[in-house]
Amino acid sequence: MAEKNVTFTGQVTLPAVGQGTWYMGENARLRKSEVDALRAGVERGLTLIDTAEMYADGGAEEVVGDALQGGLRDKVFLVSKVYPWNAGGKKAIAACEASLRRLKTDYLDLYLLHWRGNYSLAETVDVMETLMQQGKIRRWGVSNLDYGDMQELFRVTGGNACATDQVLYHLGSRGIEYDLLPWCQQQGMPVMAYCPLAQAGRLRDGLLENHVVQDIAHVHGASAAQILLAWVVSHQGVIAIPKAASIAHVEENAAALGITLSPDELSRLDKAFPAPNRKTPLDVV
Repeated sequence: MAEKNVTFTGQVTLPAVGQGTWYMGENARLRKSEVDALRAGVERGLTLIDTAEMYADGGAEEVVGDALQGGLRDKVFLVSKVYPWNAGGKKAIAACEASLRRLKTDYLDLYLLHWRGNYSLAETVDVMETLMQQGKIRRWGVSNLDYGDMQELFRVTGGNACATDQVLYHLGSRGIEYDLLPWCQQQGMPVMAYCPLAQAGRLRDGLLENHVVQDIAHVHGASAAQILLAWVVSHQGVIAIPKAASIAHVEENAAALGITLSPDELSRLDKAFPAPNRKTPLDVV
C-alpha cells in the first residue's frame, strides 16, 4: 500500500494524515471515546496530534494528555497553538507552560502562533526561540498566515526557522494554491491543512455528495470523505489533520493514506472544483 509522508524541518517524517482535536474536551461524557479514538489513531500510524489552548479552553489538551498516558507520548508528534494575545514575552512562556501541564508532558514537538494579533512577529519569533532554548518546544510555526504575512515573517530575524503554516484547505477552498502553497513548497515547508473535509454545513455536504467525488469513491471502494482526504494529501508537503472522535472514523481516516488518485481522477476533481485563478483572501474558520 503506497502511503504518503511529510517531513518537518528535515528531521521528522510523518504520515500525511494526522489527528485534529477541535471541539474535543467540551463534553465530559465523550471523554473516554475521544481518548480511545486518539489512542487508536496513534496505533494506526496517525502519530501527529494537533491541539490548541483555545479548544474547549484547554479541555482538548487535557483529553490529549489523557490519551498519551501509558507510554504513548514518545510515539507522538505533539502540536499545540498559542492565542495571539499570549504570543509574546512572559505571557507566551506562561501559556506554553500551562499547555504542557494540561498535556502532561514537558515538551511540544511543534508550537504554533494560532493567528496574528497585537504582538509583532518579531516578538513572537523571539519568544519561540526562548522556548526552544528552554527545551519546552522542539520547533515553532504559525497558523492562519497568508502569503504576505509569510513574506513579512521571513524578513524578521529568525523568521525563516518557521517549521509550518497551518491553514484551512480542502477541495472546496483552494485559494492557497495561487501563491501560499507553491511558496511553502519552494521553501520545503510543510502546510498543515485544517478542516480538510470542510466544516459541517452546506459546503461539506456539497463536497461529500458531489457526483464526481462519489464516482471516484465507488471506483476505490472508499467513502467520499476518504477521497477528499486523499485529494488534500496528494499535494506535495501537505499534511491533513481531520478530527475523528470515534475509532471507526479514525480507521477511515488512516485508510485514506492508502488511496492514490490517478491523474485522470485529479483532473476530474479539478474541473468540478477549480482553483481560483487570482488572489483570494485566506479562508479562516
